[in-house]
Amino acid sequence: MTPDKIYRLLDECTGETIWPVDHCRQAGLPEPWIAELSDAFESNPAIDRDTIYLNDSPVNQFHGIRDVDLAMKLGQKLNIDVEALRAVSLSREDLVRRIKEAVEEG
Repeated sequence: MTPDKIYRLLDECTGETIWPVDHCRQAGLPEPWIAELSDAFESNPAIDRDTIYLNDSPVNQFHGIRDVDLAMKLGQKLNIDVEALRAVSLSREDLVRRIKEAVEEG
């Protein structure tokens, strides 16, 4: 995967999104990454922050890749110590932000 593609994909990550597997394929993620990172995620409709939405409607389960996991994988490919960043991050969004900052700082 080229650095340009890695930067573009990382830019799309927010820390709060689950990417559908089809979207991951269209974005050009390698199949081994999709197999490694994809999972079925359960929604918790009792807590909005833990509810998974598809087209603005809540769903019980969703199969895809959490973009925080993808951001970590992309950061690793750019030789970022994502585990160190993970240890000090306060949330998934914070971790993605820290990975992006580390990439920008080079």
